[in-house]
Amino acid sequence: MASSPDSLNTSALTPRCDPEQQAPNDDCAEEVAEIKALRTEVNDLHRAMESHPPIDQARGMLMTLGPCTAEEAWEILVEVSQHSNTKLRAVADELIATTDGEPLPSPIRTALAKALSKRQAATG
Repeated sequence: MASSPDSLNTSALTPRCDPEQQAPNDDCAEEVAEIKALRTEVNDLHRAMESHPPIDQARGMLMTLGPCTAEEAWEILVEVSQHSNTKLRAVADELIATTDGEPLPSPIRTALAKALSKRQAATG
């Protein structure tokens, strides 16, 4: 079950002290800073977990189209993302949408064609 960062139970990440009521030289500020960093890390990890399935599915599609290895498919996705100025997750979502008959947006289609032909030329 995927959860949004807003729905996380972060009660364990609550400072034991009130930084407003502490002397400036105690450990409270460090604790608050650490908790903020941990909350950010948890939220980032949740976003990454939500992104993995569509990216992995898009990699599988490229492995079939290529054919290529999982690592090569990853490299193709990264290249398409960079050359189309599109987030990697969006590239993956657009590739997946083609299975429902949706056309690839032109920048992604162009970048993908270049990446695949470059790969084919390199492999002979």
